[in-house]
Formats: sequence, C-alpha cells, structure tokens
Amino acid sequence: MQPTSELGRPELKAQTFHSMGTVVSLTVPAGTEHWTAAAAASLAAATDVVEQLFLELDARFSLYRHGSEASRLARGELSLREASQDFRDRYAEAAEWRLLTEGAFTPERPDGVPDLSGLVKGFAIKEAGAALQSLGLDDWCLNAGGDVLVAGSPIMGSRARWQAGIVDPQHRKTLIAAYPLGGGTGARALATSGSAERGDHIWTSNTGISEFLQVSVAAADVVTADVLATAIVAGGVPMLNRATSGWDVEVLAIRNDGGILATAGFRG
Repeated sequence: MQPTSELGRPELKAQTFHSMGTVVSLTVPAGTEHWTAAAAASLAAATDVVEQLFLELDARFSLYRHGSEASRLARGELSLREASQDFRDRYAEAAEWRLLTEGAFTPERPDGVPDLSGLVKGFAIKEAGAALQSLGLDDWCLNAGGDVLVAGSPIMGSRARWQAGIVDPQHRKTLIAAYPLGGGTGARALATSGSAERGDHIWTSNTGISEFLQVSVAAADVVTADVLATAIVAGGVPMLNRATSGWDVEVLAIRNDGGILATAGFRG
C-alpha cells in the first residue's frame, strides 16, 4: 500500500504491529500543521484498539495457536456445535460464501477440518474499521498484509483518494498497478490473494493448480474483496467471470505465465 493522493504525497503518520502472521499498519494524515503530542497519542490509542481486536480474533481462529478454538476443533477436542457463538457465526458466514461462490471458497480444508483463515483477516479489518469510526476518526488507512480498508482521505478536508499499490508477484520490489480508494466515492477496500508471498495456501478447484499467481479485488466491503480474491485464485477464470458479473467489484488477475486479466477500473 502506497499512501499517496492525486495531489502528491501528503504528510502521513503510521503505527504498526504484528498479528495473524503479518504486519498491520494504521496510517492517518498529519495535516498541514505541526504533528502534536495529542494527535500522536490519539493515533497510538487507536492502534492499541485495533491491535487488541486482531489479537483476540487470532487467539480464537488461528490454526497456528495450540490453544485456539480452531486448533481444538482440528484435533477433535471440540465439535462445531460446542464452539463459541463467535466461531459458529464466522463459520456460517464462510459457509454462505461457499454457496455464493459455488464452492470456490470453502470454510474447510480438504480433510474436513474447519479453516476460516480465508475470512477472518477480512473480518478483523472490517471490525477494526468500525471501531475506528466509533472513536471519531474520519481519515485513515488500515493495511493488514496488503489487504486495505480506508476512510476519508489522506489529506484532511479534501476528497483526495488513497492509492493502494499492488506488488508485482514476480518482482516483489516493484508495483504492478495502483488503485484509488476512498475520497468519498468508489471502493473503500482492496484485497490481494495468491501464492507469491505466502506460498501455496489456497485449496484450488479441480486440478489443484491455480490459473492465477495473484488476484486483487477492489470493493466497497473488505470481506467481499478478501473472499472473492481467494475464490478467484481457487476457482480460476470461471470464478473470475462469476465475481465480476455477480458483484460490484474490480479485479486484477495475474496469470502464472505473467499475463494479466483486468476489469475496466484497473485498465483505467
């Protein structure tokens, strides 16, 4: 994510933390005046709220934490019926996405173990965004491992838009595209999925080999963007066509041979 605007690079301040196996950052505009101690304290307090939310969700849903509900379910120590209401709610949401994507997105691993990792990070970002709004923050960018949700503008009092940079999956130090978010119009969220950064971690349809190295989806809702990016990687071109016809989204898909499929929003 490159936090810039059409008016140039604004003055920004950010704080970061690690959660869910990635780096999470909260960025806010610093304004044209001197960055005050009160403004710095406000950013630190908001970041603490976001971090606590991420940590609580990770503690419940991570399959890499021995004591989490997800791990207990995987070991057979807990049934889905015995799981917490929060876990069952997220499982039900993921199961609904399985129906909507005709199986391209799934809440289980091939061995039948519930795995909600394709949903939980997007849900965490969405809940964190709601928390930031409740704190009275109007302008911010929340970035969790390249999945981005924004509000307002990088320049306070303007309609300038945040610019989400998409990394080239074959050249990780290079940006392959940018997409404008926020500014009062258009999409507020962008999510990217694929094997370039975390290796093969998505269960694919049919052959088990995805047609796409990386897929980015821009949408109004971060969960929609996150789920559909994962579903397109798993379901290939048929799921790409289903997503672009069934949802108000823009998609940039990088084929394994380097070819690019892009909707009008990204071509522009």
